[in-house]
Amino acid sequence: MNAPALRAIAPDVYVAPQLSPEAMAEAASAGFRSVINNRPDHEHGPGQPSSAEIETAARAAGLEYRHLPVDGGYQSPEEIAACAALLRELPRPLLMFCRSGSRSARLYQLATAL
Repeated sequence: MNAPALRAIAPDVYVAPQLSPEAMAEAASAGFRSVINNRPDHEHGPGQPSSAEIETAARAAGLEYRHLPVDGGYQSPEEIAACAALLRELPRPLLMFCRSGSRSARLYQLATAL
């Protein structure tokens, strides 16, 4: 996990660009307790592992993991509500990621505005 790529968007919520399964152990070592993957599997850009691969690694590292895939250009009211529910449910500190981190940051802002 490339620590400079992490960006705090709240005291206990960070966003990051695409993370690898190997980054899950590093996230746990850094103190994170939960991870939300906002990138759809079908985007399959260079180096994009599947959600299942990341989930396996996250759970092995002792992290809570949720896959809430959303489009980069539009997040539906249902997706925003689902994110709000995850933000209430998951233990923190929380790490959200997508391709660049921007989609996760926007989703967080929309979900916390509900």
